[in-house]
Formats: sequence, C-alpha cells, structure tokens
Amino acid sequence: MPTAFEPWHTGLVAAEVGMASSASPEVLAELRARRLATLFEAAAQGSPRYRRLLAGRDPAHTRLEELPIARKSELMRHFTDWVTDPAISLDHLRRFVADPGNIARACLDRYIVWESSGSSGEPAIFVQDAQAMGVYDALEALRRPVLRPLQRWLDPWGLTERIAFVGATGGHFASNVSVERLRQLQPGLSARLRGLSFLQPMKALRAELEALQPTVLATYPSAAVLLAQEHLAGRLQVDLREIWTGGEGMSSVQRAFVQDSFSCPVSQSYGASEFLSLAFECRHGALHLNSDWAILEAVDAQGRPVPDGLAGSTTLLTNLANHVQPLIRYDLGDRVSFQPTPCVCGSHLPVITVSGRDDDTLQLPGGRGRARVDVVPLAVSTVLEDAGLFDFQLVQNGPAELLLTTGMHGRQAQHTLDAARQQLEDFLWEQDARGVHIRCRSGVKARCGRSGKLQRVIVSPH
Repeated sequence: MPTAFEPWHTGLVAAEVGMASSASPEVLAELRARRLATLFEAAAQGSPRYRRLLAGRDPAHTRLEELPIARKSELMRHFTDWVTDPAISLDHLRRFVADPGNIARACLDRYIVWESSGSSGEPAIFVQDAQAMGVYDALEALRRPVLRPLQRWLDPWGLTERIAFVGATGGHFASNVSVERLRQLQPGLSARLRGLSFLQPMKALRAELEALQPTVLATYPSAAVLLAQEHLAGRLQVDLREIWTGGEGMSSVQRAFVQDSFSCPVSQSYGASEFLSLAFECRHGALHLNSDWAILEAVDAQGRPVPDGLAGSTTLLTNLANHVQPLIRYDLGDRVSFQPTPCVCGSHLPVITVSGRDDDTLQLPGGRGRARVDVVPLAVSTVLEDAGLFDFQLVQNGPAELLLTTGMHGRQAQHTLDAARQQLEDFLWEQDARGVHIRCRSGVKARCGRSGKLQRVIVSPH
C-alpha cells in the first residue's frame, strides 16, 4: 500500500484505543509499561544508539528516567545511529522531501515521511511505518471530541462533511502529509477534503473557501482568528459547523471571538511532528493526553521532574508507537503542566495545559484600498524557512517597520538574511502589504515570549 496503511493492524489499535478511553489509571499504567518495554526491545535490536544505552538492561524493568535526554540536534547529526532500519538514509530522505510530488507517498515503499517546520531553530525529518500511522489514525478517529452528537449519529462516517485544512500545503509538513494521505486512502473523500494554502493572498483564499463551502475548518488559531475577522466583515461567506485548531496556543478571548463570529463550536488539540495526536479536548474543554501511547515528562532546566500543576522549562516526549525512529525522552521544547486532580468528565487520561508557540500576527499597511493587512506568524515562518533561514526572529517595531535578526554570524549569515528578506518582501507584496521596510541584523540573540518559549514573530507596542 503506497500510503503505509495496514487495515488489520489499524482495526486492532482502534479497538485498544476505544477500550483505553474509559480505562482505569491502573490499566493505563499497565499499557504504558508494556508498550515501553516493547519500544526498548525494538530500539535495542535495531538502533546502534540505543543498543549502547540499553546494553545489559532488562527492557521490562528499565525505568525511563534512567535514560538520557535526547535532543533534536544531536539525533539529526547521528541519524544513521538513531534509526532502527539501516536502509533509511538521511541523504535519501532529504532528496525525497525535496520533491513535492512525494507528499504522502511511501518512502522505500513502506514509510511515511514528514519534516518539522524548524520552529525551534532547526528542522528535522521524521519517519513512520504503518504501525505508527495506525496509532495516529485510531487516536484521530476515536479521541477527537464529538461537537455535534446528532450529526455524528446521522452520519457516523462523515460522508456529508466538507473539510478544509488551511495551513502550509507546499511541503512535507505533518498536517499536510496527513491530509494528502487521507485523500489517497479514501478517493471518494478527495472532493470534500482540501488543503488550502495560507500563503496565498486573502482574496484567493476566500475564493477557494467559498467554492468548497466547508462544514469543517481545520487550521491554526491565528489563522482562525483572521478568517473570523473576514467572516465578520462580510468578506467571507461560509457556513461552518465545526472548527478544529491546533499548532499554537489559543486564548479564551480568541476562542470566544472565533466561535461567536462563525456561530459554531471550536475544538483545540495538541500535537507535534514527533507525535501527531498528543491530546484532545473533552466535552468540558480539558485537554487530555493520550497517555496510553505517549509519555510526557515536565522537567526543569536541569532535567528534573516538576510537581503537578507547575510548567517545566521543557517537556520530554517518549513515543510508544514509533519503533523505526525511537523518540525516547526527546526534548520537545513545549512547556506542559499536569493537572493534579481528575477531570470531571470521568476520563482517567491526564489533563494537561500547554504553553506552546507564542507568536504574534503582523499588522501591516495595505494597498488597493485596504487599510490593514494581517499576516499569520506560521505563514511568515514558512516563507523564511523556505529561504533557508531557520534561526531567526522577526520584530515589528512600527506600522511598516520590520527587523529580521539571526543568531548566526559571518558572511554566510548575511547572505542567508538577504535572501530571506527578499523572499519575505515578495510574499508581503503578494499579500497586498505596501510600504514595508525590512532591516536585517546578524549575531542577535532571540528573546523568549510570554510562555517562556523562543518567540519567532513579535509585534512590539507602537
């Protein structure tokens, strides 16, 4: 199967996910322990890195805390040492993701591949087999909240839904690959599931949305707010029934604005390139970690666990589904806190609070009769990363004044900055932003945002 899909395995996992959704804490702990031991076994057998780290240890009795923290930069530098299949080559993967025609196709006839956006300063490539994809599929299908129970009862397979994903659609990003994979797996869904680029001018995006007339919108919170503004102003004529958001933090004010503008419920989820479906909201709005398949550890700057109720300096992820590219105590970069008391919904899946991306939406002077052009931060990041600039910070210091900085030094840094500035200028012009002046500086340390995470796009008071 070119899209790395095994129906039998996915069906078994779906049954397990359904059972675990209402399981006791003891059953959940047993599932985690068994799957962690299986992950250790697979890692020790296939990965040279983990063969050394787990040498002489009994997988069934090895405590997770005994293993070192794994960081993206180190793992990517020693990629061949990391993965469990020696046929996987980083050079081959880079060539594979360089071709947009390969999006959602199976690499080496058995692996789904996507790359991270580089939001933490450096991109990475992640490989999943059919078993891991089956876990993600089951979690998405069974743990996503039911926002319209009657509609789900009348149309359990979503045959009448039209779904629009608004995001970065030109690259091998996790969300885009997932959408295209679903379209390939279900050809009958292709006409009703579309990925729409948020890099195109708003007028073109509005036209595509109005042509599709989606009942469900999946996008980032900042993009949802921008589209809600367009709808409220009468420039976007769609009748949405549900909105799914993720990838960024969403304040209660933003959520209320989007819900009121479209007169439909909004559901927030939490995922990452390293694990697509980490958490979903319950009917009470609490974010429940899928702890039967993913382990998160909130730790301080020294890697020590922090008490429930407090956010650590970072969060460590252990992915229990991916045995091809073991993610064990992987530094995720987000700040997560665990709620110390059970949720009133009755689920024993832990409740978490996430402080993720904390970027701002640019507000720039418009042309052709537009007083202002809003540009979502993830679109800015995508443009700059496409230009090869991953270590950056963009600060808006005035109505049309932008400062683009990087921590890199030297001639190459200036060359990369100049190329990124030109690409950003062209993009902003396409968005109808006019009179924008972009200055560049290298050797500048980036500052953190309100959440404590590195902030990429900042609008200073002016």
